[in-house]
Amino acid sequence: MKLNCDLGESYGIWQIGRDDAVMPHIDMANIACGFHASDPDVMAKTIQSALEHDVQIGAHPGYDDKKGFGRRSIAHQPDELKHLFIYQIGAMRGMCQLFGTDISYVKPHGALYNDMMANQAVFQTLIEAMAKARIGVPLMILARKDNQAYQKIAKEHGVELLFEAFADRAYNADGQLVARTVNGSVYHDAQQIIAQVTQLVQSGTLTTIDGETLALHADTVCVHGDNDQSVATIAQLRKALS
Repeated sequence: MKLNCDLGESYGIWQIGRDDAVMPHIDMANIACGFHASDPDVMAKTIQSALEHDVQIGAHPGYDDKKGFGRRSIAHQPDELKHLFIYQIGAMRGMCQLFGTDISYVKPHGALYNDMMANQAVFQTLIEAMAKARIGVPLMILARKDNQAYQKIAKEHGVELLFEAFADRAYNADGQLVARTVNGSVYHDAQQIIAQVTQLVQSGTLTTIDGETLALHADTVCVHGDNDQSVATIAQLRKALS
């Protein structure tokens, strides 16, 4: 099971996250493309760090919303959304080429990711954009109990999908993440996080917030490295998986 993490979210002198500490413990780096966070120098530094640690690079495009860190939904016409999406992927791909590498996948960020999973029309717009621009790498989406409709759209456009689960989030019985406003929706205890991922790897299941067993197919697990405690948890999780 591969671990992915959102990285490269600093901006100028403002440092966000513990990228250097996290990178040795993960397999896939979702690197911000400059709209919700990051800048060209941060992108370049993060790409170089990923190469140093043999970590796959993913473009992590979001809404043009630095003030809200890409966590606010912004309405767009379909063509506007396509342009915003492909523009950021192109920026990350160009930066990668500067260092003799390329992106391996695309994972939308924040509100764009949530909108994609809540609104099939948004998902179709992103898939159509990737197909028309011949991006040629998979799109990462949320692993849910039933993603057949999304799989059908992706297959029709020749776009591969990667399915991700979350190490530190509680799940509902339908495979959706429990809303952050609900008590217990986010796990902070390292052993609880490790237990959830271990269960997923060993049995292909998760235990929902209501105690039910949820079968879930995931190619990768998202972890977060925002502080010293979370970095330590990721290191423990990597050791447990190894």
